[in-house]
Amino acid sequence: MFSVKANKIFQEVISKYHVINTVDQPFKNAYDDSNLLEHLLYRKCWIDTVQWHYEDIIRDPLIDPVGALKLKRQIDASNQDRTDMVEYIDSYFLEKFKNVTPKKGATINTESPAWGIDRLSILALKVYHMEEEATRKDASNSHREACQKKLDILLEQRVDLSTAIDTLLSDIEKGEKYMKVYKQMKMYNDDELNPVLRGQK
Repeated sequence: MFSVKANKIFQEVISKYHVINTVDQPFKNAYDDSNLLEHLLYRKCWIDTVQWHYEDIIRDPLIDPVGALKLKRQIDASNQDRTDMVEYIDSYFLEKFKNVTPKKGATINTESPAWGIDRLSILALKVYHMEEEATRKDASNSHREACQKKLDILLEQRVDLSTAIDTLLSDIEKGEKYMKVYKQMKMYNDDELNPVLRGQK
């Protein structure tokens, strides 16, 4: 099943990141280009993992304003990388299923496979960090118990989302659903589409 592979890679990425546990560490993909899907999934989750920790850092109420602005730029760039990776993953599936002829009455899903995978990657991060809180030795019993309840829900969500993604991919492969990829067409990074940037030209 696809989701088994994806979840395994996401857990591998998150564990690898936390060995050094800093946003400034170098990135090395564990999978080369010959394993394209694995390569894309690994890169996707690494981007998500670094951004997760960017989001922690920028919420520090004592953060230096200059450092916060620099970090905001890094988060913007990370968001663009994240979107690009989603599109690369969807392109992989478009190529994989290019010879499938949709059946009469086939329907389109509310989101593409890669956007479901995006949510699965983020969910892996939620599971990892909620488990940390549920087992944190210096936390109160009530905190750990509350976090364990949340963790149980997250684990159930992961099962449900994994099943939904596997079902979607199976339905596309059988021609019962079809996929389209719409570019995100983000406007705020574009010199021509963002009126603030356009006004500075």
